[in-house]
Amino acid sequence: MQIEQLKSIIEAALLASSQPMTVHQLGDLFNETDEVSHAQIAKALETLTDDCNGRGIELKEVASGFRYQVRQDVHPWISRMWTEKPSRYSRALLETLALIAYRQPITRPEIEQIRGVVVSSNIIKTMEEREWIRVVGYRDVPGKPALFGTTRMFLDYFNLKSLDQLPPLSEIRDMEDPQLRFEPEPFPARIVRDLSVDPDEEASEDKEAARAGDEAHDQSHASAHTADADDNHPITVDALAPATSPESDGHGSEPSPSAENPTTTADEAANPAADVEADAAEQDTEEYRA
Repeated sequence: MQIEQLKSIIEAALLASSQPMTVHQLGDLFNETDEVSHAQIAKALETLTDDCNGRGIELKEVASGFRYQVRQDVHPWISRMWTEKPSRYSRALLETLALIAYRQPITRPEIEQIRGVVVSSNIIKTMEEREWIRVVGYRDVPGKPALFGTTRMFLDYFNLKSLDQLPPLSEIRDMEDPQLRFEPEPFPARIVRDLSVDPDEEASEDKEAARAGDEAHDQSHASAHTADADDNHPITVDALAPATSPESDGHGSEPSPSAENPTTTADEAANPAADVEADAAEQDTEEYRA
């Protein structure tokens, strides 16, 4: 069979099919008398791919086979033909699907541990209904949680031939919306006394503070005891009397009596009546003797 005729048959078959077709499925269109090999079909597909350059459609190979589809650059205008709006998926669904795609096989508890939130059952149900994910096994741990993996339908929906065509995680980080990034600013350092990091250290500090307070109390008590001892100690009149000079002050005044009289103790100064009574008793004794 001529290559041009083969191209026309394959192109018509791909346009008439509602699903992508593999090389083997395209080969079933021909019988032995046509003498068409898989190599010839692959050559025709390559030629058809080159013929789509500069056109509004393209021949794309996905996981399920080959298919014709609208190019991305003209899709905004073609999408106006359909009254039904394209589905919009939540961020939680896309994050869950991405974890399954990049870390499959993975269990639901593992997804929840990575995301930090509980995975809704509706999200798993939606992806299973769209045949994007399926149960590929069970983890050999208590509870036997199901292991999820992606399907060919997932690859077909996202125009992927295999999982190797998934974009690297570094490119996904670069594609993130800057407004969705959360980069907390560093807070100024602040010491909180109410919240101790080490309870033992806080207890030792409290003991040291209590010990310092006890020492201060003992010192104040000792000072008060010393002051009481000084009050009970006898002091002389010279310590209380103002300092005077035995010489005259310049106006011809006589020396003060304190300079002529001997020093007396505080008890004698405090009880002058006892001296008077002693002198009177001595005078009476002399008169009696006379």
